[in-house]
Amino acid sequence: MQLYYQMAFRNSQKDYIHLKENSYYIKDFNRGTIDFKKFQENMKIVYKERMTDKINNVVENMDLISSVLNVLK
Repeated sequence: MQLYYQMAFRNSQKDYIHLKENSYYIKDFNRGTIDFKKFQENMKIVYKERMTDKINNVVENMDLISSVLNVLK
């Protein structure tokens, strides 16, 4: 694994945890078949950190609050 990737994992706790949970990525990094940006995109999909996931979460929370307020009326 290149030194750049090692430093990037040490700086980002979530990336490091995802790498430990899915250790098969280490083999791909050593072979050079996966790049760091693709790994981060996959990590964001798994942990639901994409912008669309955040927007969906906000919409669901707003729906929940509105339904609670409707029940209280």
